[in-house]
Amino acid sequence: MSTLKVAALQGVSASSDAITLANDGTCTANITNNLSNRNLIINGAMQVAQRGTSSTTGGYQTVDRFRCNFSNNDENGTQTQHALTSSDTGPYEEGFRFSYHVTNGNQTSGAGADDAVEFLSKIESQDIANSGWDYTSTSSYLTLSFWVKSSVAQNFFGHLKTTDGTAYNYPFETGSLSANTWTKITKTISGNSNLQFDNNQNEGLRITWFQFAGTDRTASSATLNQWAAYDDAARTPDQTSTWYTTNNATFEITGVQLEVGSVATDFEHRSYAQELALAQRYCQLVYVILYANGTGSNYSMTANTPFFTEMRAAPSASLVSADTTTNIDTSSYPPSAVSVNSRGVIIRTVSTSTNANHYAATWKLESEL
Repeated sequence: MSTLKVAALQGVSASSDAITLANDGTCTANITNNLSNRNLIINGAMQVAQRGTSSTTGGYQTVDRFRCNFSNNDENGTQTQHALTSSDTGPYEEGFRFSYHVTNGNQTSGAGADDAVEFLSKIESQDIANSGWDYTSTSSYLTLSFWVKSSVAQNFFGHLKTTDGTAYNYPFETGSLSANTWTKITKTISGNSNLQFDNNQNEGLRITWFQFAGTDRTASSATLNQWAAYDDAARTPDQTSTWYTTNNATFEITGVQLEVGSVATDFEHRSYAQELALAQRYCQLVYVILYANGTGSNYSMTANTPFFTEMRAAPSASLVSADTTTNIDTSSYPPSAVSVNSRGVIIRTVSTSTNANHYAATWKLESEL
């Protein structure tokens, strides 16, 4: 007879890996949801940073699928992929080794009405439409969870925004954070009959975490934890400016998970290879070699380069760096991307140098939302 059965007969408490039995006879199941493909966020553990690990420029510059915007700042902050250590109590024990991190600049003129620093992540509309969330029902839920740390003790705000049909807004808050302490935040979000998500590859939902937003973006009328028609001037309630007016203040997040259901399950840890493959739908770095074809001084060079994975849409192409190895013609750098679609790029140039037999370059291809 099992230990739990004996305990039940004796009226005493006992436990196993799956079940806890109290001495009053009640049972609690210790269940961890290990189902895959729960997390609608790509790179929520901040592992992948194809573009680099540090930048003072706003936009998609470091951690893939996460964007940092600087608006009307006296001095831009610095966004980074930040390495965690064992002193990062909380997320480190749960297997997180990186965060998305911003260090504030020096805002000498104070907190202006149009000033802002924010993180955001965007999700394709079709990924929400096909997620299993009955988003027009108030009895169906999404759950957002993440770890957050700030060097300044205060409450921070964020919001969810839909874009299809009539845009809708859902403000939330972290609650008062203790300085330099990691805190796990969980928000359960019900559906609303006015929400719309089209079954396409365009932006359907964005999640924003504000470090600060001035009164051009906020209003006391914004109600937390409920959907309302989107108002650009009322994204969240009015925000505290303490973090923003503190030089070199820091803010970071990791372990971002958005899943269908009313309960936050354990974070879905994916391998680096899995996260990279998912991120490459939106950004890829490709190395292209062009070999000469012709004789004398009339060389033509063409490369047809398939992508690692099909991209969300035809990407923009920009030259990252050119290889300057011997016998490379630099007279016509950079080569022009003459044809780009979601599956590959054709890069062509014409060489007039009798010494050139090939050249190579790394290209950045972006198809962000």
